[in-house]
Amino acid sequence: MISIEAVSKRYPDGTVAVEDLSLEIPDRSITVLVGPSGCGKTTTLRMINRMIELSGGRIAIDGEDIQHKPVNALRRSMGYVIQNAGLFQHRTIVDNIGTVPRMLGWSKAKARERSMELMERVGLDTSMAKRYPYQLSGGQQQRVGVARALAADPPVLLMDEPFSAVDPVVRRGLQEELLRIQSELGKTIVFVTHDIDEAIRVGDMIAVLRTGGKLAQYAPPDQLLSAPADAAVEDFLGADRGIRGLSFYGTDALPVERDGVVAVDATPAQVSSRGAVGLPYLLVVGVDGRPLGWADADRLRKSGARDGAAPLLAPGQTFRHGEDSLRVALDCAVLSPTGWAAAVDRDGRAVGVVSQESIAAAIREAHARRGTAPVDVGAAR
Repeated sequence: MISIEAVSKRYPDGTVAVEDLSLEIPDRSITVLVGPSGCGKTTTLRMINRMIELSGGRIAIDGEDIQHKPVNALRRSMGYVIQNAGLFQHRTIVDNIGTVPRMLGWSKAKARERSMELMERVGLDTSMAKRYPYQLSGGQQQRVGVARALAADPPVLLMDEPFSAVDPVVRRGLQEELLRIQSELGKTIVFVTHDIDEAIRVGDMIAVLRTGGKLAQYAPPDQLLSAPADAAVEDFLGADRGIRGLSFYGTDALPVERDGVVAVDATPAQVSSRGAVGLPYLLVVGVDGRPLGWADADRLRKSGARDGAAPLLAPGQTFRHGEDSLRVALDCAVLSPTGWAAAVDRDGRAVGVVSQESIAAAIREAHARRGTAPVDVGAAR
């Protein structure tokens, strides 16, 4: 556990970056520091490995005051990942990853073996081992940065806005990779971001800091969204915090219309036999079961789905039934050209369709079970 006890950082010009901050960061968890620019997120992170020396208070790791440990030894006992990866441009990928093990006295062969192992763990093809950072994409470079931070198997991993310099699609992939790695390795991670959605997605605990480095609230993400400490925290979370809160409600109990799915070669009789008489649209799937698009239900009952007799609307985004959240399902329904969402299994095969009204009912039921106020989803209907 990392204990931050009444820590402050004041600069000679009188600037207060962090003021009287106290946090208990649990082992084997991801704790996110979030807040507006100038709130002391990065300063706090850098005080943990003494890249910035604290002005007052105490930081301890497993009860040991970090001030009692040689600074170089302290830093080598922690992984550190920064924005843009911070790789050595003159070193190959395999040598970049092996930097800390080599500094710790590992043999070149052992360090390279560890580097190759970590390339696979973070989702990099080992054929890239001899390349240089400039030959990799931004997302690939960030993966190298994560691998380098893990190379000496440190118990603590510090991450300073590690994914902020890549595009949203790559960023989501890196977040998923981080969560996968964390589920396997169970590190104690302190993660800095300015993005509340990222904080909610990756964090087990979230510390919201105010300008001037004061702690506004420290809570699990679902509690933070459902019960902000004050108006300032509520404002920081944004007007759509209720929708964000849907990320913590699963779709395993969400009823889907299985009769809303028809095969691409279905005849009018086969369509009519599906029993989905009241559905305005049906989801047409290929021979592999994957969605091809939406077709007008009445037209399908007259002409069938063969030979393109009924023109198809784009299938839109799909959600994995029982795995994705109600937020994802609602988003799929809102963005769908038909107002219905397509539910798929983990292999992408359609298992049914669901309306916005059904999702809204599931949201109300989920809130009722938890005893919280319902989210207003009327605008999405």
